Amino acid sequence: MNLRANRMSAEEASEIAGWTYEAPYEFYNNEPSPAMIRELMSEPYFTVYDAAAGPVPVGFFCSGNAAQVPNDAYPYSADYVDIGIDMRPDLTGKGNGGPFLAFVLEQIGQSFGERPFRLTVARFNQRAIRLYERFGFSRRHEFVKGSTTFIVMVRP
Repeated sequence: MNLRANRMSAEEASEIAGWTYEAPYEFYNNEPSPAMIRELMSEPYFTVYDAAAGPVPVGFFCSGNAAQVPNDAYPYSADYVDIGIDMRPDLTGKGNGGPFLAFVLEQIGQSFGERPFRLTVARFNQRAIRLYERFGFSRRHEFVKGSTTFIVMVRP
């Protein structure tokens, strides 16, 4: 993959908000709304493109509070850089996660330096958890929000 990132535009945000995933990943589907489009266009969100894939986004990433899952059980501290990633549904499960995550970590690392990373992932998403573990993330905490259990993972 030959990846590049840019701040998310309104057109990109509208497209990404409409992505739909098949079971069991439909948890990540969204109902596009003006508020969601505005959020995706805010500072911590970046669209990712692959030169080989043409003008269609292959994913996006965010950092900071936008990457956290609001909850009452786990207090996020400022000791880590929180990251969130998402790939286009048709690209998942095909070996693209490694290059994509490596690119995101490099991009965020350029902005935040040597601070350790943290991410929060739904426990059912074993595919993503295996990827994160291959990149040196380890499980630190679990919490439940609604009917979903989340795992907080960190990488020093």
